[in-house]
Amino acid sequence: MTVMADAESAKSLSGLLNGIAQSRYYGNKDITEELLKRELYPDLSQDEFKALLEKMVGLVKSIVSADMDLNQIEAFLTAQSKKQGGITAEQAAVLAKFWKNHKKKIRESMISQIKWENTLKGMKWRIDLKSQSRNADQVNTPVAIVEMEIGKNGKESEFLCLEFNETRINQMLKRLSEVEESITELTQNS
Repeated sequence: MTVMADAESAKSLSGLLNGIAQSRYYGNKDITEELLKRELYPDLSQDEFKALLEKMVGLVKSIVSADMDLNQIEAFLTAQSKKQGGITAEQAAVLAKFWKNHKKKIRESMISQIKWENTLKGMKWRIDLKSQSRNADQVNTPVAIVEMEIGKNGKESEFLCLEFNETRINQMLKRLSEVEESITELTQNS
Protein backbone atom coordinates (compact mmCIF):
# COMPACT_ATOMS: atom_id res chain seq x y z
CA MET A 1 0.00 0.00 0.00
CA THR A 2 1.26 3.43 -0.82
CA VAL A 3 1.48 6.39 1.54
CA MET A 4 -1.38 8.03 -0.39
CA ALA A 5 -3.58 4.95 0.06
CA ASP A 6 -2.75 4.89 3.81
CA ALA A 7 -3.73 8.54 4.10
CA GLU A 8 -7.01 7.94 2.26
CA SER A 9 -7.74 4.91 4.42
CA ALA A 10 -7.06 6.91 7.61
CA LYS A 11 -9.25 9.76 6.33
CA SER A 12 -12.13 7.38 5.55
CA LEU A 13 -11.85 5.67 8.95
CA SER A 14 -11.73 9.03 10.70
CA GLY A 15 -14.89 10.03 8.83
CA LEU A 16 -16.55 6.76 9.81
CA LEU A 17 -15.69 7.27 13.49
CA ASN A 18 -16.96 10.86 13.35
CA GLY A 19 -20.17 9.56 11.75
CA ILE A 20 -20.57 7.00 14.53
CA ALA A 21 -20.11 9.74 17.12
CA GLN A 22 -22.59 12.01 15.34
CA SER A 23 -25.31 9.39 14.97
CA ARG A 24 -24.92 7.50 18.25
CA TYR A 25 -23.73 10.09 20.74
CA TYR A 26 -24.62 13.54 19.40
CA GLY A 27 -28.13 12.71 18.18
CA ASN A 28 -27.61 13.61 14.51
CA LYS A 29 -30.26 11.50 12.75
CA ASP A 30 -29.08 12.66 9.30
CA ILE A 31 -26.00 10.44 9.56
CA THR A 32 -27.12 7.03 8.36
CA GLU A 33 -25.32 3.80 7.59
CA GLU A 34 -26.13 4.28 3.89
CA LEU A 35 -24.70 7.81 3.88
CA LEU A 36 -21.46 6.66 5.54
CA LYS A 37 -21.03 3.80 3.06
CA ARG A 38 -21.81 5.96 0.02
CA GLU A 39 -19.54 8.85 1.07
CA LEU A 40 -16.63 7.00 2.70
CA TYR A 41 -16.50 3.42 1.42
CA PRO A 42 -18.23 3.27 -2.00
CA ASP A 43 -15.86 0.52 -3.21
CA LEU A 44 -16.59 -1.90 -0.35
CA SER A 45 -19.35 -4.46 -0.66
CA GLN A 46 -22.31 -4.03 1.68
CA ASP A 47 -21.14 -7.03 3.76
CA GLU A 48 -17.56 -5.72 4.04
CA PHE A 49 -18.82 -2.28 5.06
CA LYS A 50 -21.27 -3.75 7.58
CA ALA A 51 -18.46 -5.82 9.17
CA LEU A 52 -16.17 -2.76 9.39
CA LEU A 53 -18.96 -0.60 10.82
CA GLU A 54 -19.92 -3.19 13.44
CA LYS A 55 -16.28 -3.61 14.46
CA MET A 56 -15.78 0.15 14.85
CA VAL A 57 -19.10 0.63 16.67
CA GLY A 58 -18.11 -2.14 19.08
CA LEU A 59 -14.67 -0.64 19.70
CA VAL A 60 -16.07 2.87 20.21
CA LYS A 61 -18.75 1.51 22.54
CA SER A 62 -16.08 -0.26 24.63
CA ILE A 63 -13.92 2.86 24.77
CA VAL A 64 -16.87 5.10 25.71
CA SER A 65 -18.34 2.78 28.33
CA ALA A 66 -14.95 2.49 30.06
CA ASP A 67 -14.33 6.25 29.68
CA MET A 68 -10.71 5.36 28.89
CA ASP A 69 -7.86 7.72 29.64
CA LEU A 70 -4.88 7.96 27.28
CA ASN A 71 -2.95 5.10 28.94
CA GLN A 72 -5.97 2.82 28.94
CA ILE A 73 -6.78 3.50 25.29
CA GLU A 74 -3.20 2.80 24.28
CA ALA A 75 -3.23 -0.55 26.10
CA PHE A 76 -6.69 -1.42 24.75
CA LEU A 77 -5.79 -0.61 21.15
CA THR A 78 -2.48 -2.46 21.38
CA ALA A 79 -4.35 -5.55 22.59
CA GLN A 80 -6.91 -5.14 19.78
CA SER A 81 -4.17 -4.90 17.15
CA LYS A 82 -2.49 -8.11 18.38
CA LYS A 83 -5.78 -10.03 18.50
CA GLN A 84 -6.76 -12.43 15.69
CA GLY A 85 -9.12 -10.49 13.38
CA GLY A 86 -8.39 -7.31 15.30
CA ILE A 87 -7.38 -3.92 13.96
CA THR A 88 -4.30 -2.67 12.17
CA ALA A 89 -1.77 -0.31 13.75
CA GLU A 90 -3.04 2.44 11.41
CA GLN A 91 -6.62 1.88 12.56
CA ALA A 92 -5.44 1.96 16.18
CA ALA A 93 -3.74 5.32 15.57
CA VAL A 94 -6.92 6.77 14.02
CA LEU A 95 -9.04 5.45 16.92
CA ALA A 96 -6.63 6.96 19.48
CA LYS A 97 -6.73 10.33 17.74
CA PHE A 98 -10.53 10.17 17.46
CA TRP A 99 -10.91 9.45 21.19
CA LYS A 100 -8.48 12.19 22.15
CA ASN A 101 -10.54 14.70 20.13
CA HIS A 102 -14.02 13.46 21.13
CA LYS A 103 -13.69 12.12 24.69
CA LYS A 104 -14.90 15.24 26.48
CA LYS A 105 -17.78 15.95 24.09
CA ILE A 106 -19.01 12.33 24.04
CA ARG A 107 -18.83 12.16 27.84
CA GLU A 108 -20.85 15.39 28.18
CA SER A 109 -23.38 14.09 25.65
CA MET A 110 -23.76 10.79 27.52
CA ILE A 111 -24.27 12.58 30.83
CA SER A 112 -26.88 14.95 29.37
CA GLN A 113 -28.77 12.01 27.83
CA ILE A 114 -29.11 10.17 31.15
CA LYS A 115 -30.39 13.13 33.15
CA TRP A 116 -34.10 12.83 33.84
CA GLU A 117 -34.58 15.85 36.03
CA ASN A 118 -33.79 19.52 35.70
CA THR A 119 -30.32 20.59 36.71
CA LEU A 120 -28.78 23.76 38.02
CA LYS A 121 -27.23 25.29 34.90
CA GLY A 122 -25.98 28.49 36.49
CA MET A 123 -26.06 30.54 39.64
CA LYS A 124 -25.23 34.13 40.48
CA TRP A 125 -25.41 35.88 43.81
CA ARG A 126 -24.78 39.28 45.23
CA ILE A 127 -25.20 41.27 48.43
CA ASP A 128 -27.41 44.30 48.11
CA LEU A 129 -29.17 46.85 50.30
CA LYS A 130 -32.93 46.66 50.55
CA SER A 131 -34.35 49.87 49.08
CA GLN A 132 -38.07 49.23 49.61
CA SER A 133 -40.06 47.49 52.31
CA ARG A 134 -43.41 47.55 54.03
CA ASN A 135 -41.54 48.25 57.26
CA ALA A 136 -39.36 51.34 57.31
CA ASP A 137 -36.87 49.68 59.69
CA GLN A 138 -35.98 47.09 57.01
CA VAL A 139 -34.88 49.68 54.43
CA ASN A 140 -31.09 49.80 53.91
CA THR A 141 -30.56 46.38 55.52
CA PRO A 142 -28.26 43.96 53.68
CA VAL A 143 -29.85 41.13 51.69
CA ALA A 144 -28.38 38.29 49.67
CA ILE A 145 -29.93 37.90 46.22
CA VAL A 146 -29.48 34.51 44.56
CA GLU A 147 -30.41 33.97 40.90
CA MET A 148 -30.50 30.38 39.62
CA GLU A 149 -30.93 29.05 36.09
CA ILE A 150 -32.65 25.66 36.15
CA GLY A 151 -33.40 23.43 33.16
CA LYS A 152 -32.55 20.54 30.90
CA ASN A 153 -30.11 20.67 28.00
CA GLY A 154 -31.87 21.60 24.80
CA LYS A 155 -34.89 23.00 26.63
CA GLU A 156 -35.67 26.56 27.67
CA SER A 157 -34.41 27.34 31.18
CA GLU A 158 -36.39 28.70 34.09
CA PHE A 159 -34.95 31.38 36.34
CA LEU A 160 -35.48 31.52 40.08
CA CYS A 161 -34.64 34.59 42.15
CA LEU A 162 -34.39 34.31 45.94
CA GLU A 163 -33.81 37.02 48.52
CA PHE A 164 -32.38 36.22 51.97
CA ASN A 165 -31.99 38.48 54.96
CA GLU A 166 -29.23 37.92 57.52
CA THR A 167 -31.42 35.68 59.71
CA ARG A 168 -32.37 33.42 56.79
CA ILE A 169 -28.74 33.18 55.65
CA ASN A 170 -27.67 32.12 59.14
CA GLN A 171 -30.46 29.51 59.27
CA MET A 172 -29.45 28.16 55.88
CA LEU A 173 -25.77 27.99 56.87
CA LYS A 174 -26.73 26.13 60.06
CA ARG A 175 -28.79 23.60 58.08
CA LEU A 176 -26.00 23.11 55.55
CA SER A 177 -23.60 22.52 58.41
CA GLU A 178 -25.97 19.88 59.84
CA VAL A 179 -26.21 18.18 56.44
CA GLU A 180 -22.41 18.18 56.15
CA GLU A 181 -22.07 16.64 59.61
CA SER A 182 -24.64 13.94 58.75
CA ILE A 183 -22.84 13.08 55.52
CA THR A 184 -19.50 12.93 57.31
CA GLU A 185 -20.97 10.70 59.99
CA LEU A 186 -22.58 8.36 57.44
CA THR A 187 -19.41 8.05 55.35
CA GLN A 188 -17.24 7.36 58.40
CA ASN A 189 -19.60 4.63 59.62
CA SER A 190 -19.63 2.83 56.25
